[in-house]
Amino acid sequence: MPSPRSRRRPARARSASIPAPPKRLWAPWRMEFIRAGKPQGCIFCRFAAEEGEEAERRNLVVHRSARSFTVLNRYPYTSGHVMVIPRAHAGELEALSPDEFQDLHAELRLAAPTIRRVYRPDGLNVGMNLGRVAGAGIADHLHYHVVPRWTGDTNFMPVLSDTRVMVEHLDESWQKIRAGFDSA
Repeated sequence: MPSPRSRRRPARARSASIPAPPKRLWAPWRMEFIRAGKPQGCIFCRFAAEEGEEAERRNLVVHRSARSFTVLNRYPYTSGHVMVIPRAHAGELEALSPDEFQDLHAELRLAAPTIRRVYRPDGLNVGMNLGRVAGAGIADHLHYHVVPRWTGDTNFMPVLSDTRVMVEHLDESWQKIRAGFDSA
C-alpha cells in the first residue's frame, strides 16, 4: 500500500505566464510615508527652489551648481546612488538651453568621480530614462542616475526575494557624498 506521502499530487511547475505571488517585507516605518500628504507639483523643482542647510538635508541635496544639482536617491539601487538634475523643468534634453545642457553635464562630470572617490566602486552605471515607458519615475523632469556598482553586488536577496539590502543609512550617505563634493 502506498504511503500517504506518495499519494500526494506532484507539485506543479509554475507557468511562465502566471507570476509568482509577491514576497512580503515588513517595513512598518513606511506607514509615515503612506499617510503623509503627497507633494503637489514637481518634486525636483521644489528641491531646486528650497535652499539652506535644513532643506539640503531634508531633500538629500549633496551639491548645487548654477543650473543643476545632485541629490541622493531616496530609494537607491545601491548605497551612493545619486541623481543629477537640471534646475529647469524639462522632460526632454532638447528642451534645455545650451547653457543648461552644458551645466548639467558639468555637474554629472563632477558627480561621477565624487562617487568613485567616496565609495570606491568597481564601476558605475550612468544614464537616464526619458519618458515613463522608458522607466522614468518622474517623467516630466529629466535626470541622470549615477549608481555605484561592485563585483558581486547582486547577492541572494534580490535574486531570491526581490529585496535589496542597503548597508548604509541615507543620512550617512548624504554626509559622505556632500563632504566628497566639498573636497573636489
